[in-house]
Amino acid sequence: MKSAVETLNPTRVRLTVEVPFEELKDSLDAAYKKINQQVTVKGFRKGKIPARVIDQRFGRGAVLEEAVNDALPKFYTEAVNEGELNVLGQPEVDITELKDGELLAFTAEVDVRPEIEIPDYSGIEVTVDALEVSDEDVEKAVEQLRERFASTNPVERAAAEGDVVTIDLQAKVDGEVLEDGVAEGVSYTIGSGELLDGIDAAVTGLEAGGEVTFTSELKGGSAEGKEAEVTVKVTAVAARELPELDDEFAQMASEFDTLDELKADSRKRLEDTRQYEQATQAQERVLDELLKLAEVPIPEKLLADEVQTRKHNLEHHQLGQMGLTLDKYLEIQGKTAEEFEAETSEQAVKGIKTQFLLDEIVNKEKLNVNQEELTEHLMRRAASSGMSPDQFAQAVVEGGQVPMLVGEVARGKALAVVVEAAKVIDTNGEPVELEDDEEAIETVEAADGSAEAVAEEAAKAAKAAKATEEKTEA
Repeated sequence: MKSAVETLNPTRVRLTVEVPFEELKDSLDAAYKKINQQVTVKGFRKGKIPARVIDQRFGRGAVLEEAVNDALPKFYTEAVNEGELNVLGQPEVDITELKDGELLAFTAEVDVRPEIEIPDYSGIEVTVDALEVSDEDVEKAVEQLRERFASTNPVERAAAEGDVVTIDLQAKVDGEVLEDGVAEGVSYTIGSGELLDGIDAAVTGLEAGGEVTFTSELKGGSAEGKEAEVTVKVTAVAARELPELDDEFAQMASEFDTLDELKADSRKRLEDTRQYEQATQAQERVLDELLKLAEVPIPEKLLADEVQTRKHNLEHHQLGQMGLTLDKYLEIQGKTAEEFEAETSEQAVKGIKTQFLLDEIVNKEKLNVNQEELTEHLMRRAASSGMSPDQFAQAVVEGGQVPMLVGEVARGKALAVVVEAAKVIDTNGEPVELEDDEEAIETVEAADGSAEAVAEEAAKAAKAAKATEEKTEA
């Protein structure tokens, strides 16, 4: 077999391949055997029809077509390996010559990973938010904990902001009561904004037994987006009472004996959170600077496929779980379809660039992923997916997503190498020390979308496995 590689652009090549006909022998034998099993000829047992009879009855062309279809993947793979190409996606194959008994010639155009020159990232400098936790931040955190332990007591007075009211609702559109527009015994905290627009003003000032009608745009249901006439009746009013901030509260709400210990723990938790946010911010900003320094050509088809995948995942998985359509989502976000397309394309470009560039650094720095690192990452992925580690691991293996997980960890380590070489200071001018590589992995995932792909494929595999199990039990 002879093959040659022609570079069409930095991300696409054309392979020209010539195969002597004798190398098709195995595929021709397989083609005759396959056709033998599929057809019947009077006077011959099934599977025992001579090749010349098959040629006469069904045409030599049918045999050649079957043989070529069988052989092409093997010859294409050999040509790719011979050319030492890192191909992306499926090739576009064109058979240019097929001479029976003489020659098979074909071309294959395919996207390839571009050759990337890793920029000098040692001079990258970024500024991140300072790690500061104020007394006000601590008081707010303790107050939120206090809110969780609030109690409610019935009162005989008009409802006010912060009260919990029990209400019955009825919604009408064009004078007709909606089938899904009736609800009874709904508990609602005035001022929370969790129900309909206008309901806070409507129920404020009503006592138990009071009733009022107002108009509001429905946020969901069969008449979503329409103006409705809503009648609300208050059946009970309860006041929320917060516990006293003292040592007794600390003992009730935590493992600490004193309020001072509880506040100290709240401060430590806030500091840990801010430190995590600071590290993530540093990773993101270093990555952005790295991408600015590098020239990374993007294969057009790969970009188109990535944009389509991101749109599909958003529309059919994330929005689907929330009961939203893409149009409604865009309306809520205040974006046009054109703005959404541009934003999705920009994210896809960043994701592809991130993956290509960090993979190049992985190769240059000879970064490896050991079993312990992979296991730790898998455990975190399992926790975020709501599956047990064993279930998630099985789903990942069955879905063929182990290489993707390894890639996530490796790219995170590559970004950590870049961050270590960069200068990171906070807004106070103080140097920032970053130690945990896990933020780097999560930053990479956010940029290239690989975690989402792993989760989706794992979920598919788990769903398929469950369906098979149910079918077997049945």
